[in-house]
Amino acid sequence: MKKSIKVLFCSSEALPFVKTGGLADVAGSLPLALEKLGIEVRIAIPKYKGIDKTAAVVGKDIKVHFIENDAYFLRDGLYNYKNVDFPDNLDRFSYFSKRVLEFIKEINFKPDIIHSNDWQTALIPVYLKNLFIKDEIKDEFYKDIKTVFSIHNLAYQGIFSKTEFPKLGLDWELFNINALEYYDKINLMKGAIVFSDIVTTVSPTYAKEIQTQEYGCGLQGLLRARSNSLIGVLNGLDYDQWNPMKDKLIPKRYSFLTLQDKYINKTALQKESGLEVNDKIPLIGLISRLADQKGLDILAGCLDEMLKRPLQLIVLGTGEQKYHQIFGDAEKIYPKKVNVTLGYDAVLAQKIYAGSDIFLMPSKYEPCGLGQIISLKYGTVPLVRKTGGLADTVIDLTENPDMGNGLVFEEYSSAELLKTIDRALSFYNNKTYWKSLIHRGMNADFSWKTSAKEYAQLYTLAASKVPS
Repeated sequence: MKKSIKVLFCSSEALPFVKTGGLADVAGSLPLALEKLGIEVRIAIPKYKGIDKTAAVVGKDIKVHFIENDAYFLRDGLYNYKNVDFPDNLDRFSYFSKRVLEFIKEINFKPDIIHSNDWQTALIPVYLKNLFIKDEIKDEFYKDIKTVFSIHNLAYQGIFSKTEFPKLGLDWELFNINALEYYDKINLMKGAIVFSDIVTTVSPTYAKEIQTQEYGCGLQGLLRARSNSLIGVLNGLDYDQWNPMKDKLIPKRYSFLTLQDKYINKTALQKESGLEVNDKIPLIGLISRLADQKGLDILAGCLDEMLKRPLQLIVLGTGEQKYHQIFGDAEKIYPKKVNVTLGYDAVLAQKIYAGSDIFLMPSKYEPCGLGQIISLKYGTVPLVRKTGGLADTVIDLTENPDMGNGLVFEEYSSAELLKTIDRALSFYNNKTYWKSLIHRGMNADFSWKTSAKEYAQLYTLAASKVPS
């Protein structure tokens, strides 16, 4: 009988225990999909404040190990407090990375693969190759353990001052251009890219984009050098959580066969938001960090013109003060057309996915994006820029009338965004076209099933790699 592959999935956050962003969704749902494929998987995350367990089980039998250190993890916030990064983040996550490797030997769980994610766990492959399986140590336990490292957002690399390097407990020889040194600073993500057996990122297009100067954040040369071991696997969506037929947070559940019930959600959202109740006017939803990366600069550049159109806009998010001001002003000028909620409200987010007609994601770059995948499932047509995971999931209706499931533009400009909004409005008025768009979106399968199979193949590939 074929031996089941063993995987330790390491992350700085994971649902249902703790979340600040999309990484937690991945760490909470990918292991469940892997377990269904017969992979023995365990999860390791820090034991933060609010987690009162030393171990837990998710799925059928996925053990979750919480790495403890009250001085480092028993505090308000995961990486920062009131938007100021903790000054000891290098100490905290270097401790976590090293402790994970010590801990698996203590409990005698030897994985075939350690899968680490983003800069907070980037030192795991570095420590494994340079401390735990160095020739002079020859610890048989760690021999043959392979590593997969996933980049969720290359913009956040874990960069620290050179003066902190001694804290890592690594030889100064590793502070060089071929390892952890980056413009005379420490770069943890760079270390993981160098020392992991396989590097993945969260969509095929993003894997290509980060090898270019425009999107490579200074690491494009290294990523090109590792291109044979750099693979993009699209993030999946947990349809048990994101499904308008099952969603308990929306006013009325629906499917494509009961699409009229979607418009009950629209009416309820318009009422709740103080917008004009009118099912003929397209309602555009935006759930986003209010920052340039998310395309808010080009949206701001055409907002006045856009709001002269027969449409409504509902915004949920927080971020840069200038955008708080811009959207706040728009709401004052157009109180029946614009509603803005600054902050994050999980219930309101579900209502926006269900009640909007169009979901807006004009991102400058988007490694994967989940908003467009959620909106497709909810029959809300995504309008996106062609980048990263948006390019891999949304097909433009004009370009491909038979397969189109949304509206896509390429040039990063206010003019092109406005032109695409106009295109969306003309399609919206053609009910036959619009219904076919909704139908394709709701029928698409972006579950973890396909992506988990790709990861399973990657693990097999990594496990077979001969030590370099």
